[in-house]
Amino acid sequence: MYFLTVWLGSTIIFIIPRMVPGDPVGAMISRMEQGGARVENSGAIIEAWRARFGLDAPVPIQYLRFLRNSITFDLGYSLGQFPATVQDMVSQALPWTMGLLALATLISFIVGNLIGALMAWRPTPAWMRRLLPLSLTFTSIPYFMLAILLIYVFGFGIHLLPVSGGYGRDLTLGWNLPFALSVAQHGLLPALSIVIASMGYWALGMRGMMITNAGEDYIILARAKGLSPARLFLRYAVRNAVLPQVTALALTLGSIVGGAVLVEYLFSYPGMGYLLYQGIITNDYTLIQGIVFILILTTATAVLMIDLAYPLVDPRISYQR
Repeated sequence: MYFLTVWLGSTIIFIIPRMVPGDPVGAMISRMEQGGARVENSGAIIEAWRARFGLDAPVPIQYLRFLRNSITFDLGYSLGQFPATVQDMVSQALPWTMGLLALATLISFIVGNLIGALMAWRPTPAWMRRLLPLSLTFTSIPYFMLAILLIYVFGFGIHLLPVSGGYGRDLTLGWNLPFALSVAQHGLLPALSIVIASMGYWALGMRGMMITNAGEDYIILARAKGLSPARLFLRYAVRNAVLPQVTALALTLGSIVGGAVLVEYLFSYPGMGYLLYQGIITNDYTLIQGIVFILILTTATAVLMIDLAYPLVDPRISYQR
């Protein structure tokens, strides 16, 4: 199933960009002309570049070359930013996305599941039961709309945080304190928009699972044995209720490689989502295929790993007959 998923996903991302009207090389020449450049003998240039990138070959031949290159992780040259290679562009953007979205997703997962578990746990104090739902108020707002709101309030309203880029100017890139602080400042608003908008998803799912498990025999037995409320809550109720959430987390962590396209675009954040957006608007086949192939591969790998790790999370699960 793992290899079948990767193959089907790769085939789909090969087909979809080629269904879009237009030609990427012709679009590149058009952008040069619109920018004021004079391109003589553009027809011959287009044909030469199509041959250079293999776009003049029949589609089945292009497909076989694409599969071969995917297996060898040769993602090729970018059509829109030649002579840059897709590997180099991805390697520059991937750490930004991983640092931003992985941290934001884990914070959202932990906080959201804790809120959901406490909402469904009977011993939770009444004041906390009233307070916790208020934390989910912004969950109904799409994350990109929340990003616009945060930009308006913190960027243009009180001028507290930067609203674009990944770091400030006139800084030395590397492991130094000024650069790290600048990266944290620029990543705070994008991460905050993702955390606030997504933690309600985790909270509602966890609340439903906690309510389902509250009447199970093992909970009643543990309570009758006189176990402490904290141990009963964490080791018995939360541990069993969190299993479906762990599966969802694996899917989410696998998909973060693709970046949060709209959030990264709104903040001009130099991550995979912003890079994918640039590839789409320039009709850059190789860049789109490279990013989405990595996305498919990481998502499928994350699901496979979480399936293999399930027996460690829940001893009742076994792959033995």
